Amino acid sequence: MSVAASLEINLPDVVAEVTAAFERYEAALVTNDVAVLDELFWNDARTLRYGATENLYGHDEIAKFRGARSPAGLARKLLKVVVTTYGRDFGTANCEFERGGKVGRQSHTWMRTPLGWRIVAAHVSMLATPV
Repeated sequence: MSVAASLEINLPDVVAEVTAAFERYEAALVTNDVAVLDELFWNDARTLRYGATENLYGHDEIAKFRGARSPAGLARKLLKVVVTTYGRDFGTANCEFERGGKVGRQSHTWMRTPLGWRIVAAHVSMLATPV
């Protein structure tokens, strides 16, 4: 039997947990709540975030970036959100968003930790074509 066949995909309670964590992240992102953003990234040197203009390796680099970023222009409209969970401790949250007339994509890999759900990898990119 394959690993995927033995995993329970999209258990409703786990999807609800990851969705709530994603929504908490989204609220913190658009209000520039740096403390919550830092909390939601796994505090580990293996955590990574590939941004639209930067590649960040480790929680310390991500936190430094968040602390220095301008709070202007962070509002965005979510166009589509897809949350998928794999078992009880792992999930992904992907979204398309519109900001400033451009469409972007964001992906998060979430892991359950003793402190709650944390992002272990993230990627943000913008499409070249306007909305």
